[in-house]
Amino acid sequence: MTRNKAGLLLGLGAYLLWGALPFYWKALNDASPSEILANRGIWSLVICVSALKFRKQLVNGFALLKNRRSAVILLSTSGFLTINWFVYIWSVSVDRVVESALGYYMTPLITVAFGVTFLHEKLRRAQKIAVGLAAVGVVILTVGYGSFPWIALSLAVTWGSYSLLKKTLNAGALEALSVETLFALIPNVGYLIYLESKGSAQFGHSFPNTLLLIGAGFATIAPLLMFNGATLRLPLTTVGLLQYITPTIMFFIGILVNHEDMVATKLFGFVFIWVALIFLGTDLVKSNRSIDNSGA
Repeated sequence: MTRNKAGLLLGLGAYLLWGALPFYWKALNDASPSEILANRGIWSLVICVSALKFRKQLVNGFALLKNRRSAVILLSTSGFLTINWFVYIWSVSVDRVVESALGYYMTPLITVAFGVTFLHEKLRRAQKIAVGLAAVGVVILTVGYGSFPWIALSLAVTWGSYSLLKKTLNAGALEALSVETLFALIPNVGYLIYLESKGSAQFGHSFPNTLLLIGAGFATIAPLLMFNGATLRLPLTTVGLLQYITPTIMFFIGILVNHEDMVATKLFGFVFIWVALIFLGTDLVKSNRSIDNSGA
């Protein structure tokens, strides 16, 4: 198998698994979103530490903790990741998967906006058009939903902030996630103890739910490792375009499986977002081609 083909299979696997996560969270409907979140963090930490120990790279995680700058960045990203995970899990529990899909469609556009705001990057013409179309789409969707699409924007902004901060840090994905989940360990364990004291915990009281809650860690780490493998083997352009698989799967889960409401106004707003992403994707391909040509 060629390097590119292996990378493509890993990339497809990662984004397909991420796209199918609503099915997993829905299977845990007996557990509250907060309990799912706490278990996801705890078991992700267990798996990360185990994997790092197996690969004899645990020292890299400790190095991140010892470095003050890295620790502060990872404390911040831990907060953004926790909010992102909770909003996503909660949105699935209340059958608002389509709005979650919108959030992940909007993430690349938010990333562009952050680049301009915080990194003082210059927008190319296609990027300006994309941002403008997305803004119009958000206004239309606000009308369609009858309220501000806070789920979508919360997911997009928290993930965009998470990505922006991670770009300033030179660390492996497993090492970084192990520290991020370590920072959330005490609140997560404390919350599970509180649930147990109230008699409302699912973990340890229902065998299927207990297995699923433990599996939340694997559901988090498996696509992450596949994604990392893909980024090492594929051009950034390909990885950037593959990311739209996840929200597309989520969109169809919301419409076809959950039968979530999709009035004409909402669909019209989505069209603006999709067209904006076409402009952004086309610009990404063109800019990478020009870089390749100039370096040839």
